[in-house]
Amino acid sequence: GAMSVDSITDLSDNTSKLLEALQLSHPHELDPRRSRGKKKPLSLNPITWQVPRIVDRCCTHLETHGLQTVGIFRVGSSKKRVQQLREEFDRGLDVFLDEHQSVHDVAALLKEFLRDMPDSLIPRELYGAFLSTATMEGPAQLDTLQLLLFLLPPCHSDTLLRLLRFLAEVARHAESSWDPQGREIPGNKMTVSNLATVFGPNILQKEKPGEKDASALNFEDSAAIILVLQRLIEHHHSLFMVSPEMQCDVLRRLFQTDPDVIEYLLRRK
Repeated sequence: GAMSVDSITDLSDNTSKLLEALQLSHPHELDPRRSRGKKKPLSLNPITWQVPRIVDRCCTHLETHGLQTVGIFRVGSSKKRVQQLREEFDRGLDVFLDEHQSVHDVAALLKEFLRDMPDSLIPRELYGAFLSTATMEGPAQLDTLQLLLFLLPPCHSDTLLRLLRFLAEVARHAESSWDPQGREIPGNKMTVSNLATVFGPNILQKEKPGEKDASALNFEDSAAIILVLQRLIEHHHSLFMVSPEMQCDVLRRLFQTDPDVIEYLLRRK
């Protein structure tokens, strides 16, 4: 007598909100190296990967062409070219970024998009909660950050994870290295701290851009924003990973309260 559910929209609003809030994922889904074309494993997150095209394409372009660019995100760009790219994305065009685009233009476009989102990537209603973790230390800080990340809407959560994964890759190339032939590969000089300084104010915003006092952050808030983003970059993989124990607890609760959700998850598998 159980109801057949083929779409999350067929479930009740309460159930949908529950699953969206939890944003549970399998480790395999967080691995960027997973093989394309293979069926994804069962996930407790019924929402497909929601990352704006402009963010994913900018990150992919910079991962391909910009990891060895010294001062990426700090060197000036062409305002005219950035505006042109922005307008093309705004019109819904299938913008293709390749080696002909300047790394600095694409970097500026990514920063602008994050800065000008109607609601910041970490919603403003959670601004104070995220900043409060700056005074915590060790496991307590990471545990609190993880619980706060579970509160993000799906698009914000997916986009933040994509961005943090990219920033961690940029930081991994901050120092110079050498290839097998002994030639020096220049580092980009963008450490985790430098990246957190650049991106922190774009991701954690107390006020909307252009609003009164939007740029008037006190020193304590600025330092806290940088520290919080540093922790998110450094620990993004574990912070977005839900323990098997918690997944079992959720499944047990859903089995008691919303058996239709269990059937939906099993049908997806």
